Amino acid sequence: MWPVLFRIGSFEVTTFGLMMFVAFAVGAWVMMREFRRLGLDPEAVGDIVAAAAIGGIVGGKLYYAILYGDLSLLFARAGLVWYGGLLGGFLAATAVVYYKKLDFRTVADAGAPGLAIGYALGRIGCFLVGDDYGKPTDSVFGIAFPEGAPPTTARSLRQFGVDVDPALPGDTLLAVHPTQLYTAAAFFLIFWILIKAGRRPNPPGFVWALFLILLGAERLLIEFFRAKDDRFFGELTLAQIISFAVILVGVGLLMRVRRKTPETVG
Repeated sequence: MWPVLFRIGSFEVTTFGLMMFVAFAVGAWVMMREFRRLGLDPEAVGDIVAAAAIGGIVGGKLYYAILYGDLSLLFARAGLVWYGGLLGGFLAATAVVYYKKLDFRTVADAGAPGLAIGYALGRIGCFLVGDDYGKPTDSVFGIAFPEGAPPTTARSLRQFGVDVDPALPGDTLLAVHPTQLYTAAAFFLIFWILIKAGRRPNPPGFVWALFLILLGAERLLIEFFRAKDDRFFGELTLAQIISFAVILVGVGLLMRVRRKTPETVG
């Protein structure tokens, strides 16, 4: 774990900030390549990515503040929630797409692989700062985060509602599932699947629908391993409820676009 890359006086550059920059840069590069391949104007990518970045940050912060009922969290350094960021970025990027009179389904297909690899890189940033980790584990995959946000102590995990041996002192450091790396690995695989799917003669919107299904399925599963304090529906988190909805939307879109055969697309 390496939370701070370097400091200059009181100013510090975090590894999370660096990985977020890399995530947007790589995602934009992949999207630009997909734009060219699909015959879209690559000059539009900069505006779409900029809108998605701003909308994503605003959406992620709003989701976090609303989830915990504290609007002061809008100005906290921490607290960027993926589904809030995805929705905010999606709405902002969609506004740009329609303003530029681009075909939404084709743009969505072009953007899906970039989103997947960008999210994978962003989750590596979460790992480097010790954020968004999982429940305690004795498996070979377990990693302790002594400088995490917060550290993986018995006290911190109890605050997340995790069942920890009550006999353990609060400052006991525990190994946890590195769910950040699980998610990163899953989304590198999803990126590869989307790239392969995009090279086949599928109707516009197919790759985006596939992305939504895979996104929802991954988040639905990974939440069972994460240390979370928002399990409002028994063992289910709010993110899992949203994941169900995302999968259903993806399946609905997939069924709709599959009604068109590749020969009729044009």
